[in-house]
Amino acid sequence: MSTQTSTRPVALRCSGLVKRFTDVTAVNGLDLEVFAGECFGLLGPNGAGKTTTVEILEGLTPSDEGEVELLGRHWTSGNDRALRERIGVQLQETQLAEKVTVVETLRLFRSFYQRGHGVDEVIHTVALEEKRNARVGKLSGGQKQRLAVACALVSDPELLFLDEPTTGLDPQARLSLWDIVEKFRAGGGTILLTTHYMEEAERLCDRVAIMDHGKMIALGTPAELIESLGADQIIEFSVTKELEEDPVQRLPAVSHLHKRSDVYALTVSEIGVALPALLAEIERQQSELVTLTTHQATLEDVFVSLTGRMLRDG
Repeated sequence: MSTQTSTRPVALRCSGLVKRFTDVTAVNGLDLEVFAGECFGLLGPNGAGKTTTVEILEGLTPSDEGEVELLGRHWTSGNDRALRERIGVQLQETQLAEKVTVVETLRLFRSFYQRGHGVDEVIHTVALEEKRNARVGKLSGGQKQRLAVACALVSDPELLFLDEPTTGLDPQARLSLWDIVEKFRAGGGTILLTTHYMEEAERLCDRVAIMDHGKMIALGTPAELIESLGADQIIEFSVTKELEEDPVQRLPAVSHLHKRSDVYALTVSEIGVALPALLAEIERQQSELVTLTTHQATLEDVFVSLTGRMLRDG
């Protein structure tokens, strides 16, 4: 894990966080710090514990063990109202009344807070001016997600929780939401973002934590985590006959071998050295190449190397 430290104040901290359900321990001893002014990403597949963690941090779900501190305060009966005035929450599935218009929805949410942005200002921020008088049920999926984020922004929060805000959106809608997130952060806001899209984390996040089975298994900037692979590129290939893996693992410039289904993946430091050696080894083992692709190492590759699974696996 990264040992990166910061002189910035801590906006969010949890220690020893545990949440058990009947059939699973969803969060298993999690320690986490998010610095003021950063966008922090929680990555992991479905079932990794991301949403349960965020719901505990938001004060929506009690933990079984551990402590949570937000903006210098703890979730207690005396602090709940004061804390909720300072945070914005976009849930993984926000259910809004479909017969109410966009502007009516935002006026309702604005009424919950003593201070905040004007409704028209927030509508402009999320680019819904043309839909201000449209009923929620008539909005597209991307427009509904932007409205959900607008409801979280209307209080002018210091800390914004976004739980998989772009899941299921088309590329254009995803880019629109990314722009909203980047503007909020540029204005000094702090963001905790959960996602299972590695490209989203690489684009938006200052640091990311990778979760699996309720535990943090890696922490750092996207660049640090990718560098931890010790590889510049990934070679993925399939062959006609299954290979003996040890000789492939020992090929020059190869740092890691992973096999998923019938596809082999090699992390390599020098593709010009590794690729000819790989082709020779395939021939030596009397197999033949079927497919071969190469790409720059990504956070997806970091996760696969740590867990043997893809980020989007269920």
